[in-house]
Amino acid sequence: MNMPTAFNWVALGLAIITSTSLLLSRDWRWSLGFLAALYLGVFWLVQAHWTISMAGAKLVTGWMACTILGMVQRNSNPKGKALASPHQGRFFQILTAGMVLAVSFSFSGGLTSWLGISLPIAWASLALMGLGLFHLGITSDPFRIILSLLSIMAGFEIIYSVVEISILVTALLAVVNLGLALAGAYFITSAAEEA
Repeated sequence: MNMPTAFNWVALGLAIITSTSLLLSRDWRWSLGFLAALYLGVFWLVQAHWTISMAGAKLVTGWMACTILGMVQRNSNPKGKALASPHQGRFFQILTAGMVLAVSFSFSGGLTSWLGISLPIAWASLALMGLGLFHLGITSDPFRIILSLLSIMAGFEIIYSVVEISILVTALLAVVNLGLALAGAYFITSAAEEA
């Protein structure tokens, strides 16, 4: 196994651990830390097909989104309360996350043969999108909704990096990520003012 392939497996592990931790975490500081670490894994997986500067733009954009969300969450949640979730059962979340990971693994084999990409890249993208969709389905908190949407976008961008190598598309995806963070900031602030 050559070195880039080994690093792809490490990045896959980082993406799976951080996206599952995003699902299970209740503290917003830890959630943002997991999201920032997730973008490190995404950076490595994307740079396998994009140039290092384009992948670096993805990393910086993700960290900027984390910064925006962190500043807004800090101002709207000054006491550092843990985030609420409609499903407090960790067992349910862990079991479902395991099912999502198993299904994404089974579909990643077909994706590797269809697009001609390595298994870690296909599995990471499908796992991020699947876990993000699951996270989106069990929450109504604006902060957690934005985290799950950013996770879904990160998974999509891993797959899209294989298909398209365009600076304009990279810039548009960066604008979409920052737009999601800004929309999240607005909704977090609105929810805090209503409470």
